[in-house]
Amino acid sequence: TLTRTVAECRGMGHEVDVVEPSQFKTIPCPTYPEIRLALGAEEEIRERLRAFEPEAVHIATEGPIGIATRRICVEWKLPFTTSYHTKFPEYVSARFPIPVQVGYAYMKWFHKPSGRLMVATPTLRDELLEHGFRNVSPWSRGVDTELFNPDLERIYDELGGKDWPRPFWLNVGRVAVEKNIETFLKTDLPGTKIVVGDGPARAELEAQYPEAKFLGAKFGEELARCFRDADVFVFPSWTDTFGLVILEAMAAGTPVAAFPAHGPIDIIPGSNAGAIDDDLRTACLKALECDRGAVRAYAEKFSWRASAEEFVANLEPYPDPERGRFWRRLRRIARIRRRAAAA
Repeated sequence: TLTRTVAECRGMGHEVDVVEPSQFKTIPCPTYPEIRLALGAEEEIRERLRAFEPEAVHIATEGPIGIATRRICVEWKLPFTTSYHTKFPEYVSARFPIPVQVGYAYMKWFHKPSGRLMVATPTLRDELLEHGFRNVSPWSRGVDTELFNPDLERIYDELGGKDWPRPFWLNVGRVAVEKNIETFLKTDLPGTKIVVGDGPARAELEAQYPEAKFLGAKFGEELARCFRDADVFVFPSWTDTFGLVILEAMAAGTPVAAFPAHGPIDIIPGSNAGAIDDDLRTACLKALECDRGAVRAYAEKFSWRASAEEFVANLEPYPDPERGRFWRRLRRIARIRRRAAAA
């Protein structure tokens, strides 16, 4: 989402400076080594803000870089916006003995100074408002309908699947406990279950469910072909805020089966592109009956340009001439502090 949003914003003529973990020394996240946590980023972020003099600041995550940037913006009284990409309280509670309420207390503290909190769906907005969050606005998502399309060649025969019985039930994403993949693997379905992705739970699940096909991570056209060659994409997560893979599957013409969770409940009902149900097997069998042409047609409604335009409209820019005065004042304060330190 963020990569495509940045590309679209630049295509619209905006200058964008992205601060992200690979630019700093990092350590692996406990229990989740695939995620890297940046260390000692605050001073460099201060310097980059001074040099770039942004019209608007957006904080996309609640980790170390987000905390450092939030601290700077609050200290400088610099307006900023935030977004809610992950159901962090539920994720943490699934991995550690930490109550969900503690996670929500942290998230409310983090987002409280934000001028606007952007979320992917109206149902997530309503839930956060019930939890006491403020200034919550929807920010829709898009999909690359050129990369993900129904005209791609099939792939599973090339990956050892010539003798796999159909239908093919596909799941794509991080293989982790919070994704609820085991519910998919336990579900009684005809045909073959396929998991594309990697993560901390893969080895255990692969050993526990040897009949399922674990293919590891796939990217680009290879991933798109995995979507295209599936009969149904199964999305068992209860903790995602949207589920971009849902749109990627639909763009490839593959219907989606899911629980009535955030994301699926906003995308699937009335779409003729999938099914939701409290019983995952029921959703899967209903989705299998969907017309693939109708599925693709629905996905074509989701544009990355429209998503980026909504993102820009949600930003809290520092208007001229106040913006110019702000950065001049900040440079003057920095010079005074440097002189005092040298004296």
